Amino acid sequence: MTTTPALSTHTSSRPARTSRHCIASRGPRIGQSLDRSAYVLLTRLETGEPLTLKELAHTFQADVSTINRQMSTMLRHGLVERIDAATKGGARTFRPTPLGLERLEADRAISRAGAARLIRAAGWDEERTQQFLTLMVEFNRGIEELEGLAWGRS
Repeated sequence: MTTTPALSTHTSSRPARTSRHCIASRGPRIGQSLDRSAYVLLTRLETGEPLTLKELAHTFQADVSTINRQMSTMLRHGLVERIDAATKGGARTFRPTPLGLERLEADRAISRAGAARLIRAAGWDEERTQQFLTLMVEFNRGIEELEGLAWGRS
């Protein structure tokens, strides 16, 4: 695997700092009402048509049984609804409920506020912040394309 000099320098000299922030981001989501799995599943479901358990499992490269457990919990909490449709070979599909979308947006607002605090702490101006956001979108889309899991977002 080849890397650019900048990537080699920045990633090898500060792995502890980077991993510390990554691990911290997986901890309790203070002030947020959704757990991480509900957050990412709702994020995927809001982007388009209702999806089956198999389609969600493929998207997240997870077992169908894992997705089924997560969706069952979300159903019990009223975050998603199951649609028994004749489409997709008769498989049941899922879509977010208004409550699910409301809680997703509330959690997003908290996440955005946290990101804004980090950006202010880093001292970035608006131009630098926009560059970072553009690169993150490109990076995430590149991962999705590489893995054949593009979400079709605009």
